[in-house]
Amino acid sequence: MTVKSCQQLIKNWQKEVWTKKKGGGMTRLRELYRCEICGNVVEITHEGAPSLVCCGEPMKKLVAKTQDEGKEKHVPVVEGIDAGTKVTVGSIAHPMEEKHYIKFIEVLSAGRVIRVELKPGQSPSAEVCLLKSEIQEVREFCTVHGLWKA
Repeated sequence: MTVKSCQQLIKNWQKEVWTKKKGGGMTRLRELYRCEICGNVVEITHEGAPSLVCCGEPMKKLVAKTQDEGKEKHVPVVEGIDAGTKVTVGSIAHPMEEKHYIKFIEVLSAGRVIRVELKPGQSPSAEVCLLKSEIQEVREFCTVHGLWKA
């Protein structure tokens, strides 16, 4: 075991102990939270807050779905292309209407979060300059059906 791996084990153990002492409410890097009142979505860029509050109420942690339900398709389809990676939302193109559309697509790697923000009328897809093999997770947020990941 290397010194670096030992340090990581200690860090993980300390986080676990701290979380148990505080009742389990520690935010984690890259988690997404949504306000149930105004719809505000927040991504954690600095760990540690025991909870997030918006409009005077605790925000709800978003848990990504991974299997499509119904006629709309949400699970991101990830494919390698010459310039990097292309992400398309759904095996059938997702609607991009005024009240029902994909707000953003995120591609997460070890050291980066690439977010492509979309608007109604645009294609529910994104191309990023990142090799498919470097990607840890791809997720998207639908204004009606919430968070999805591949």
